[in-house]
Amino acid sequence: MKRRTTTAALCVALLLTAATTGAAVASGPHESHAGHAREAAALTGTAKLYRSAGDDITFTFDAHLAAQDDDDPLKATGTFEFSHYLNGKGARAKATVDCLLTGGDVAVVSGVITASDLPGATGKRVGVTVHDLGRHDRLGYSWAATGSPAETDGLLPRCVGSAPFEKVKQGTGDFRVVPWQPKL
Repeated sequence: MKRRTTTAALCVALLLTAATTGAAVASGPHESHAGHAREAAALTGTAKLYRSAGDDITFTFDAHLAAQDDDDPLKATGTFEFSHYLNGKGARAKATVDCLLTGGDVAVVSGVITASDLPGATGKRVGVTVHDLGRHDRLGYSWAATGSPAETDGLLPRCVGSAPFEKVKQGTGDFRVVPWQPKL
């Protein structure tokens, strides 16, 4: 009888622990803490892209849409940077975010290049799409279809990127997407 009582008590304790843990997991990492509203959307992190030729390609994001701007992704703030080097030659650029849209684990961010060592790139808008898949993130960028940002004639529209066709180099992906949940 004592064994059945002990087993029943253990089962109840495990069920309570599972229920409590399940509620904590269900609330997710994007929920508010200590009464603060969570930001409406975000894209953060750094990763290198995989290239068999050994290209050194890095993307870093720090893009945010504040809770009070939930209805307007054009009010996103932050920066993102990217660089591409092979055999010591290449370029880097830094852009100021002008739009951020996220849905589930996918984010599209655009921004205007404010600093670059690629002649003609400063002042041009670029867009990037990230698929946050844990350590297997993927990424796509507008210039895959439009050509070098330095060579585009007009400004790319805000929040335009390409499908995330590039693979992140193993062990480097730490992109984090906070999904946008607008009030519709």
